[in-house]
Amino acid sequence: MNCLDRPEARTATEAITSRRSVRAFLPEPVPRATLRRILEIAGRAPSGSNIQPWHVDVVTGPALTRLTTAITARFDAGDAGEDSYQYYPSPWREPYLARRRETGWGLYSTLGIARGDTARMRAQLRRNFLFFDAPVGLIFSIDRDLPIGSWLDTGMFLQSIMIAARGFGLDTCPQQAFATYHQTIREVLALPDDRTVICGMALGHADPSDPANRFETGRLGVEDYARFHD
Repeated sequence: MNCLDRPEARTATEAITSRRSVRAFLPEPVPRATLRRILEIAGRAPSGSNIQPWHVDVVTGPALTRLTTAITARFDAGDAGEDSYQYYPSPWREPYLARRRETGWGLYSTLGIARGDTARMRAQLRRNFLFFDAPVGLIFSIDRDLPIGSWLDTGMFLQSIMIAARGFGLDTCPQQAFATYHQTIREVLALPDDRTVICGMALGHADPSDPANRFETGRLGVEDYARFHD
């Protein structure tokens, strides 16, 4: 499916295969009832012993403005934040490094950003902290003392939100970048000190006119990651 053609997904297959990380949204609001229904659907995600460890803060309107203003103020001041957990491998190694570079340069090429153009790269990075102008921002957190199994459960909850959103003709972009400003998020949203901010997510209607939404990442073939044992 073309990334600029975003009809409502009618089947699970359509919802999964049409999901994209959308990086430009229209200002059209999303009704509160729709947001509640998406979260209700996603709440059916599985979790070990049904502990349902996820927490999500939904920010819209003035609350969204307060959050993005606070974060971008730090970003604009040259404050890169601090990691609350390790997301990427360190050091990078193949084949993951090549895949990361392919995605990064693919997006920049689509946007007309040349290698070495650090100013435009930084401007594109900053758009993360505006939720790419989406009318809805989601912040996901988890109790700090919960182990990796609960993080896996929360990942399934996130995926369920992204798939459910497609059923309403909406798009999303999961954004781990928000975790680096977890202290600011904690202050603005009054999160408890015993929570770890995992990521953010933009949600809304994709802007079909923005070049960022023409970029589509490639995917490995089944033979690259699956082994069949008879």
